Amino acid sequence: MNQLLKSPAMKLFGLLTTLLLAAQLAPANPDDFTVPSITSSNVFKLSEAKGKFVALHFLLKTECPYCLRYTQEYAEKAAGEAQVVHIFLKPDSDAEIKQWAVKLGAEATTLAIYHDADAALAKSFNIPDGYKFHGQTVHFPALVLLGKDGKEVFRYVSKSNADRFPVEKFADKLKELTRPTRG
Repeated sequence: MNQLLKSPAMKLFGLLTTLLLAAQLAPANPDDFTVPSITSSNVFKLSEAKGKFVALHFLLKTECPYCLRYTQEYAEKAAGEAQVVHIFLKPDSDAEIKQWAVKLGAEATTLAIYHDADAALAKSFNIPDGYKFHGQTVHFPALVLLGKDGKEVFRYVSKSNADRFPVEKFADKLKELTRPTRG
């Protein structure tokens, strides 16, 4: 009996059972959500973006120079990508977001920064909490890419403030996801 439990088939069965249970227990991403922009009159609603990829950029609290550079790079290099809507989300107060957005420079006038009040959307997408930043514990910076049907197709959760998913790798990932399948 003991040998049977150690067999490759039983180990595989145990692994599959664990994965199945984990998938059942993991909360699903929201089917729809709405977030207001603090820097423009835009309101983003996921259900209105069907047919496009949606890149959710979960940024850290105010005074994050990496978030500024990251946002500027995406605004500059990914702006012409018509099949993707980039949503930059901050959990700060309206006033803090406005103050931070001014530091974006020229992009501040054209880029909408959205309010993720109390990081509620980050939580609903299961972005891990526990990152120590400016004396607070916040969610990790992350990128979640939703497919044209609104379902998650890719995610990258940073391990530190300087660890971000580069715009060049994003372009490669998008090519990979939109490459015609042979069949």
